[in-house]
Amino acid sequence: MATTRLRDVAERAGVSIRTVSNVVNGYAQVSDETRRRVEKAVAELGYRPNLLARNLKRGRTGLLALVVPELDVPYFSELARAVIAEARTRGYTVVIDQTDGEPDRERELIMRGASAALFDGVILSPLSLSQSDLARRDASDPLVLLGERIAESPYDHVAIDNVAAAYAATEHLLDLGRTRIAAIGDQPYDTGETAQLRTRGFRDAHAARGVPVDDSLVVTTPRFHRSDGAAAMAALLDHPDGPPDALFCYNDLLALGAIRTLLTRGLRVPEDVAVVGFDDIEAGRYNTPTLTTISPDKATIARLAVQRITARLGDGPTDPPAALWAPHHLEVRESTVGR
Repeated sequence: MATTRLRDVAERAGVSIRTVSNVVNGYAQVSDETRRRVEKAVAELGYRPNLLARNLKRGRTGLLALVVPELDVPYFSELARAVIAEARTRGYTVVIDQTDGEPDRERELIMRGASAALFDGVILSPLSLSQSDLARRDASDPLVLLGERIAESPYDHVAIDNVAAAYAATEHLLDLGRTRIAAIGDQPYDTGETAQLRTRGFRDAHAARGVPVDDSLVVTTPRFHRSDGAAAMAALLDHPDGPPDALFCYNDLLALGAIRTLLTRGLRVPEDVAVVGFDDIEAGRYNTPTLTTISPDKATIARLAVQRITARLGDGPTDPPAALWAPHHLEVRESTVGR
């Protein structure tokens, strides 16, 4: 059987070869109607781009690196799935690495540079890097940052508005009439920017309602793991003024650990303590009770990150580095409103 060529697809779709190339490579400057015609022709003819030849012609490997702190944290594994899917549509394969939040490992990965590695660009969710670390890196090597660790840098930066998200979570609990609301996950140290932003939103929501925050109910955790949430909840249940009536956890794992402690200590969720998490991981949707949570748009985070890294590789228009914001929403479930 003869190999289907770009020319064949172009003739079937009634467009130019260049237009077919733009669609296959994921370029944005194609109308929706034209894209649909080309994609239909591609499917009908069974066209498969020669990715190896394309990458060799461009002097690339066709590999992108996604670097995250912890793959066993479901948020990052779910985000990785979305990044892989988005990259695949643009002809790239994703290599995943984790740093465990270790500063030396993060510095090693960014200082090595794409030119000295097997990948064309890096999408990095840093935990310990500083502005000075990034300043020593060759800014011409494609890099996109995820999260809030670096506020300003010469690189594209994709995040959600954590202050607004935490505000919405806390406001929901206040709307339910809860007045003694605890927060689990504060990290008041150099690498805790994400947690600090969520604490700010927590406090801002209280201030807007004129409800004072009991600082003893804002609990610091070293990481965002189930065990941290369980231990923090145990401490809150032993609070001299009694347990809180609501709880905002800075990720879903903390919330799931806290719920476990609440149930083993004989309290009901949400009747005695309403609980809100953050990240909308799959486990929260199947927990008993199902978990109310802030749901970041992971698909948009992945799309923006891959778009920016491929644009830096010459696969699209190159704009100055920018902070890009993905949407989020509050997903209300049983842990705050019951069945």
